[in-house]
Parts: sequence; structure tokens; C-alpha cells
Amino acid sequence: MAGRAQAPQAVHRRLRDRSWWPWFKRGLTLLFFVAVAVLLVRYARTLDWKDVFDSVRALPAPALGLAVALAAASHLLYSCFDLLGRHYTGHALRTRTVMAVNFISYAFNLCLGSLVGGVAFRYRLYSKLGLKTGVITRIVSMSMLTNWIGYMLLGGFVFLVHTPELPPTWKMSNYGLQWLGAGLVAVALGYLAACAMAGDRSWTVRGHELYLPPWRMALLQFAMACTNWSLMAGVVYVLLGQRIPYSDVLAVLLIAAVAGVITHVPAGLGVFEFVFVALLSHVVPESRLIGALLGYRAIYYIGPLAVAALLYLAMELRGRRESQHPRSEQGPGTRGSMKSANAREGGG
Repeated sequence: MAGRAQAPQAVHRRLRDRSWWPWFKRGLTLLFFVAVAVLLVRYARTLDWKDVFDSVRALPAPALGLAVALAAASHLLYSCFDLLGRHYTGHALRTRTVMAVNFISYAFNLCLGSLVGGVAFRYRLYSKLGLKTGVITRIVSMSMLTNWIGYMLLGGFVFLVHTPELPPTWKMSNYGLQWLGAGLVAVALGYLAACAMAGDRSWTVRGHELYLPPWRMALLQFAMACTNWSLMAGVVYVLLGQRIPYSDVLAVLLIAAVAGVITHVPAGLGVFEFVFVALLSHVVPESRLIGALLGYRAIYYIGPLAVAALLYLAMELRGRRESQHPRSEQGPGTRGSMKSANAREGGG
């Protein structure tokens, strides 16, 4: 495994010695920025900004303030997901740096899709901060695992005990959703049991590392992810004026989240709204429902995206300055952790 890990490093060193390599890197950087700009413009053009602003202005001030607070709490909590990856890999980046990278990637992930946000931004920012590709891959994997294993537990439980009434045109019946819920809960509990019996171990399968965290970390994963999904539903619940039981809003949001992932539509545009209208329009007027969902997009998607774009630009400028005047990101006493990360990277 050591030889396999050293081969890409040797290739990278040979490329770095080429005269054209710096220009090639600058070209890739420019291409990355152009691609992000194009995606942002395409996303902005899909929104009816007048409806978005009208929906936000129509909200009562207390409800708007509470929705913003819940959205901020959700983004802050999700920004801590990569700290689990830091514990796993042993890298030495500071907490605020990890949270900033996680926040940026999550905001772009929501609006532009996981390939751009959840993956591309993390690899770019973490690599500029000195982490190796293998370490970044482990961080991304741990964060994604945390999000979806928590979804399985919460979603499975909700679908099992509080099944929303599905439209007759949908291929899945209510009983089918309950069976799906039971399966999701079984997978989540199976993961926890595996962590309890064989936690804090790694296996290498065809060059890929499979890691099970200790059971205490698994419980933390469940707590963080379930709370985050619950906060997201809380934002919609508040924007709907608390006219629908919270359990109904949570169930529909969990269904809409999976529908958005399955359709591969950036930000789930149209899909998210369709699921809510299909399942809740018999309780709340469709105009009220759409208004609340547009407000949700403004508060949970667009606002954080604007902040993340500015923060990303600031980190790029800071990284450029520090490349001219190198300064270590390690704090006191963290050198051993970085050595541990490098050792794991080299050992595969």
C-alpha cells in the first residue's frame, strides 16, 4: 500500500518541476472560477426574485426572526460535521478554519449540487490549506456519512410511526413508506451495532479505506445529523405560521430531500416545492405554501450562499497572500496530529 500511495506523489513532483505547470494550475483555477460563476448565474436565473422578496416581506417580523435564527443554527451545526473528520484523520487545522470550509461547501452544495459544493469546494480549500487528497477524501466521506446515517435514523422513525398521506398517483403506498422506514431504522441501528462491536477500525478493500468510528462518535453523528434535519424542518414550520403539525412538516421535508437527491436537480428546484404542494396543499392553500417555501429558499439557501461566496473570496485572497509569505495553520502542540495524518495518508 505504501508504494501505491507514493506513486501519485512522485508523479506530482515530476509535474511540478515542468515549466508549464504553474500556468496550467492558473488555468485550472480560472476555469474553476468561471464554472462556479456560470453555475451561480444559472441558479439565479431559475428563481423568480420578485416572488422571493415578496414572500419574505410578507412574513411577520417575529416569524422571520425565528426562521433566520433556526437557519443560522442549522448552518452552524452542519459546519461542525467536518470536525468529526478532523478527529478521524488527526489533521491539525484549526476549528474555525474547518468550520469555515464546511460552511462554504454546504452553502454551495445546497444551491449548486454536491459535486460542486460538497466535493469540489472542500478539495480546493483543504488542499490549499495543506491537506493531502487522501485526508480530504476521508473528511468528505465522514461528513456525508454523518448526514445520511442521521437521516436514516430520523427519517426511518418518522416514516414508520407518522406516515404522511401520499397522493394516489405516487407509485409508493403508505405501507410501502412504512416498510422503507423500518428498513432505514434497521440500517441505522445496524451501523451503531457495528460501531459498538468493531469500532475505531479500518479495512482496506481494493485500495479504498473503510472506517467504522467508535460507538460514542456514532452516537454523536446521529445526534448532530438528526438535530440538523429537525432544524431545517423547523424553518419551514415557522414560515407556514405553525398551521401544520411539526411532525407533518418534518416528514414531508425528509421525503422532499430524497426526491431532490434522486432527480439530481441543483437545490431541488421545483422538486422540493412539488412534494410539499402534493402532500400539504389539502391543509394549507397552495399560494400560502409556495410563499413559505420561497421564504425558506431565501433564508436557508440564498442568504447563506451570499455569505459563503464572500467568505470563499476572502479565503482565496488570504491563501494567495500566505502562499507568498507561508505561515503554518498548526496551533501549539498539534505537530503530532499532523504527523499522524501524514502517516495515515502514507500508510493507505
